[in-house]
Amino acid sequence: MNPAQCGGRPCVRGMRIRVTDVLDLLAQGLSTEQVLAEMPDLEAEDIAAALQYAARKLNHPILAA
Repeated sequence: MNPAQCGGRPCVRGMRIRVTDVLDLLAQGLSTEQVLAEMPDLEAEDIAAALQYAARKLNHPILAA
């Protein structure tokens, strides 16, 4: 994440492709191959990293006060 890039939202490898852009395409039902065709600067590992990032962000402990 870079505060000066994409409004500080997490991006893939410093490019101006946000993690949410990748996740949105996958959520719309596109396959990995289709996402790669839609965003030719991406690599398959980038898609896996975006999914891993999302999983880690969602899997955090919630402390009850």
